[in-house]
Amino acid sequence: MTKRVRRRRPPRHFSGKTAAALTSAALLVPLLSAPLAEAAPPDAGSPPRTGFEQSNGARWTTQPEERDFLAAVDRASARVTTDTVGTTAQGRPLRLVRIGDPAPRTAEQVRRGNSVLLVCSQHGDEPSGREACLSTVRDLAFARDSKTRRFLARTNVLVVPTANPDGRAADTRGNSDGVDINRDHLALKTAEARALAALQRDYRPDTVYDLHEYGATVPYYVKDLLSLWPRNLNAAHGVHEESEALSERYVRPHAEKAGHSTGIYGIWTDPETGEPVKQVAGDGQERILRNTVGVKHSVGQLVETRVDPLTDAEKADPALNNRRRVGSQLAALKGAFAFASERRGRIEAATGAARVAGLADRGPVYLGGADNEEPAGDQVLKDPPCGYRLTAAQWKDVRAALALHGVKARGDGSGVLVPLRQSQRALVPLLLDGRAQYGLTAGTPVTACR
Repeated sequence: MTKRVRRRRPPRHFSGKTAAALTSAALLVPLLSAPLAEAAPPDAGSPPRTGFEQSNGARWTTQPEERDFLAAVDRASARVTTDTVGTTAQGRPLRLVRIGDPAPRTAEQVRRGNSVLLVCSQHGDEPSGREACLSTVRDLAFARDSKTRRFLARTNVLVVPTANPDGRAADTRGNSDGVDINRDHLALKTAEARALAALQRDYRPDTVYDLHEYGATVPYYVKDLLSLWPRNLNAAHGVHEESEALSERYVRPHAEKAGHSTGIYGIWTDPETGEPVKQVAGDGQERILRNTVGVKHSVGQLVETRVDPLTDAEKADPALNNRRRVGSQLAALKGAFAFASERRGRIEAATGAARVAGLADRGPVYLGGADNEEPAGDQVLKDPPCGYRLTAAQWKDVRAALALHGVKARGDGSGVLVPLRQSQRALVPLLLDGRAQYGLTAGTPVTACR
């Protein structure tokens, strides 16, 4: 294993536990509240249930069922508002659910306080996160207990229940064009990634929580749930620290408390000792959502639920496997909400400081490396240029993507100048420096700016 670049608190390695089989009733327990049966709104009958819940986990919720489910929750609860924020290549809507007590009406209201964005099932063949997100919307909408109401009065929850509707319909990892959305958060070629970029620009969520699934590698990689923070070195120190705390002090402990084994994503561990053996994934690649949000000053988290191997009981009854996967997602989400509630001040301080730090235009920018991987010398801009000049043709090609990223530019008489002195300072070289691995174009570095 390579040493960590920055001095960090060593990650904890929790002991594995056998995941208990979950009943359908257990899946209906709200994240922060009393059982759902006590949370129904007056005169509204029983709260709606997802297709997954109705089938006791035998099948996943269909997209028409999702539409009807969200509409029913929206109608019945003043805490919920559902909007369409994009459309896929095949014409399916990308939905955003805004939750608060009451539901926030504008992006500005969300920006003024603490907020959490859940991005569910970017990969269409990874459905458990989507199911957890859908039932969570309902549970937060109808919870009556004072703890949940106090949480929603202070924290807005944003949910994209199906971040890849075309892929979910086809049960494929990529979208209808075969593109992995989770590798498109810089180039923004897909409608799905463009919608998520606009959400982050407009709402500026303090925490972005990205729900995925993975296939195990026996015997080194068989945890029920894995999590990881932004490893990209351009994430501000405070944002990085809060992201790691989210993983190690909240997500994993809550999953373990519910009976699930956990680990750090991308690290094989010795099944006997729990010690790390090999780094196989989870680098600082800036185009992955987990890292992109860190560079953009949000606390970030990737969570991966294990799909296989199946037990004999799960082979005989696939619903058992489905319920385990969704149950581990729900347990981890409980930790994420506890994090947002208990560390609200720390989170807002970290994200707020990161968003204004770029205005001072100081410090290096990293074109490679990670918090556990030393960057090569030519990947460190120790004295970055004050901006990048773009030709008219380059500007035409990248202006829409820059706008979605919230990157500011100005005309200077000889083209368009994109200065580093702005909130998204570190993002600018990642997009416009010719040495950046996933850049949009090779701008001309400018060393003398007004």
